[in-house]
Amino acid sequence: MSALKKFFKDTIIYGLAIVLPRLINFLLVRLHTDILPNEGYSENTKFYVVAAFFNVILTYGMETSFFRFFSKNKDKNAVLSTSIITIVFSTIFFGILLFLFRTSISEALRINIDFYNLLVGITIIDTLIVIPFAYLRVKGRPIRFACIKLINVLIIVILNVLLLSKTYGLEKLRELFNVENDVEYIFIANLIASTVVLIFMLPYFFKAKFQFEIKILKQLFIYGWPIMVAGLAFVINENLDKWLLPEMENEFINGAYSACYKLAVFMTLFIQAFRMGAEPFFFNHSDKANATETYAIILKYFTIVGALGLMIVVIYIDLLRPIFIKKESYLLALDIVPIILLANLCLGIYHNLSIWYKLTDRTRFGMYISIIGAVITIAFNLVFIPKIGFMACAYATLIAYGVMMLISYILGQKYYPVPYNVFRIVIYLILSTSLSFTTYYHFNRDILTGTVFLLLFIAIVGFLERNELKRLLSR
Repeated sequence: MSALKKFFKDTIIYGLAIVLPRLINFLLVRLHTDILPNEGYSENTKFYVVAAFFNVILTYGMETSFFRFFSKNKDKNAVLSTSIITIVFSTIFFGILLFLFRTSISEALRINIDFYNLLVGITIIDTLIVIPFAYLRVKGRPIRFACIKLINVLIIVILNVLLLSKTYGLEKLRELFNVENDVEYIFIANLIASTVVLIFMLPYFFKAKFQFEIKILKQLFIYGWPIMVAGLAFVINENLDKWLLPEMENEFINGAYSACYKLAVFMTLFIQAFRMGAEPFFFNHSDKANATETYAIILKYFTIVGALGLMIVVIYIDLLRPIFIKKESYLLALDIVPIILLANLCLGIYHNLSIWYKLTDRTRFGMYISIIGAVITIAFNLVFIPKIGFMACAYATLIAYGVMMLISYILGQKYYPVPYNVFRIVIYLILSTSLSFTTYYHFNRDILTGTVFLLLFIAIVGFLERNELKRLLSR
């Protein structure tokens, strides 16, 4: 099997592992927005914003470091064992601190103390299983990875339906948890699901023989800490808006913004699925003679598929939206969707381009680029939220990811040149954005016009790529 075919096969399987569970989980948006008021949905969003920060800090770039050194180090047992031991002990240590200072930290974060306790429990468990999941990916076991991920989300969905819908005569089950706010059921369901997954993953903690190497730990940390800082900056780019809106506007608007933001999940899922398959592939393929040519082809087709996804969601949003959001109070922020979709496509291209600093061990550049994006996000939101409201958050996200994408490309061509077909990529981005945005904003989301534009885009891509597609399909 050619390298590209293997890549696409693994990416499809990992895609199902990520997309299917997340898509099932995404169906909960309808349940949550039907039952929770805007303010309650805002609380739910802020909970997972803090969880994202905690996850980045507690994993401190160890997942990507593990990929890097497991693929290049001959003593793979030492890398696996050292990584697991380090994560386990650091997670326990920081978990104890988070619990000991729970009152002051929860007050500083403005989170209900009961919510905070659940948050810490979820974060600890999810951090512990980072390396075992990474091991499944690096060993090329996507089906097992997919099954466990699917179990996790099915438990979350089932418990959410049983605890929130209140139509199954399960009052005693709900009383068992004795909660005052319905939103807490969402966090309880997550904690139970994470615990079950931890039980499934326990055998992978013992895959390696006990071996702790200080030298390897230093390599992992030196490589990983810039990724942690970059991760924190990324969380700011992705979530600061949902933290500032309740403070600068109100919880009602934040609930609507957060719910409509979810409609861009299709692009997010595509990017996550791609990264699951791509990251191990890029590291394992880096020593091949045609590596850079392969990376160039992958980015072009990533852009094509992402551009198609952007157009489909924007053009058919009036058909998709009622499936996930019905309550009118959440729809006041619907206009952010095209902008957030384009922003996430830029982010996906950035992740493709970022392979240069990971393969050349210049992860500090990833940190610098992410910090630049975070500064743009912070400044733009603080200045423009008072002037144009929640739309400022969408524009800030697009500008930040667009700038990060451009900077990464420029630096990448200096330190690790890849023969990207920039002309085609730019054409596809401009064409898909122009056609979909014209449909949404100028033709008032007219589906017939949008469908014609979509077919036009597909025809242009098919014509321009016909020769290469024939070669790829004939291998």
